[in-house]
Amino acid sequence: MLDDILITPVTDAFGQLQQWLFEAVVQPVMFALGMGNLLEDAYGATGWLLVGLIQLLLMLAVIAPLQRWRPVERGAHGAAVRADAIYTLVHRLGLFRVAMFFSVEPLLDALFGQARVSGLDGWQLDAVAALWWPGVTDTAWASFVLYLVVFDLVDYWIHRGQHHFDRWWALHAVHHSQRHMTMWSDNRNHLLDDLIRDLIIAFTARAIGVPPGQFVAVVAVTQLIENLSHANARVSFGWLGERLLVGPRFHRLHHAIGLGHEGAQPGTLGGCNFAVLFPVWDMLFDTARFDGHFEPTGIRDQLPEYGGRDYGTGFWAQQWLGLKRLLGDRT
Repeated sequence: MLDDILITPVTDAFGQLQQWLFEAVVQPVMFALGMGNLLEDAYGATGWLLVGLIQLLLMLAVIAPLQRWRPVERGAHGAAVRADAIYTLVHRLGLFRVAMFFSVEPLLDALFGQARVSGLDGWQLDAVAALWWPGVTDTAWASFVLYLVVFDLVDYWIHRGQHHFDRWWALHAVHHSQRHMTMWSDNRNHLLDDLIRDLIIAFTARAIGVPPGQFVAVVAVTQLIENLSHANARVSFGWLGERLLVGPRFHRLHHAIGLGHEGAQPGTLGGCNFAVLFPVWDMLFDTARFDGHFEPTGIRDQLPEYGGRDYGTGFWAQQWLGLKRLLGDRT
């Protein structure tokens, strides 16, 4: 019944929009470019493009007004924020997904194909869960919630790794170097950092047998909540709400200078509030802090008294400086 009310109408409408967008725009372009042999893949890419367009509309219609209504910082704009918008467009309009298609997907196809030849195969998480707890995955809605929880746990440990390993932090620092965090800041990442994370997530999806439609939905919902949690909005979910879902105040503490993503001493790693969606992981693994306010964001060594390190203002400068840090540049 819940599927009929919530899932089926949405998936039907999405399928119709995807078909229209593919036939009206994508398919003619593919033929014009002589890429008719990739139409099946292009149809899947059209789904990701449509999701991105819907996300952008929701960001502008819902999260942007929140930022204007109760901003943490007034005047959060300029070149650095415009660069964040570029990151968002690169991801939400499918440009990064196309790069994934030509790099990660063939690698995963080869890896899992060889595994099947060797007698190893992935397992269906929802089927295994049904054996442990009969009825838990009888609906698409229940399966979606299960996948959402599993991927969020994986994301939590990816995030811990980004803050634990010096070389990985050298890339992830691009994300934390934003001094004026907004809803556009979620996708402000070094492209190599994104590639590592997406490789882990895509591998997990293959390994536990997530249907493509469910995977798209999980990614879409996760990204939208991340846009909200990065918003320049003085919004709190209250005592209980902040323990159920990551919000702007909880996540802003993670970005706070010298508090949320650094150790007690300059130049050391550490931090708190690593959860992407559900603070329960921070609570379980003793990395949660709920005592924060809306602190200034950035990295300690950006401050003049700690050296005033340059992390770049524009997209390409941030990418180049991230690679230099990865290779050991300490300037």
